[in-house]
Amino acid sequence: MRRACCLLLLVLIAVAAMAQQGSVQAESASAQISHTTSTPSEADIAAAKAAHKVWVNLDTGIYHKGGRWYGKTKNGKFMTTDEAKKAGYKAAKRD
Repeated sequence: MRRACCLLLLVLIAVAAMAQQGSVQAESASAQISHTTSTPSEADIAAAKAAHKVWVNLDTGIYHKGGRWYGKTKNGKFMTTDEAKKAGYKAAKRD
């Protein structure tokens, strides 16, 4: 009986440790996602322009090569034109 209790206790500790590790990984992943979708700094925008990347507005599905909305929408990210097209995003009619 005592061995069964010890074994059960060890299993519960292992499960709790795995659950805690999973929540830390989930928090890390959500932090990365929010970082990539937050409004970028002016340095980020300049670096993306130099790398010939477009800004994808994730809410509308439109990407901008430059202009007023480049790097300025609340929910977006930089990617290459090819990546944006493959993901199904459409080019802005006016930039």
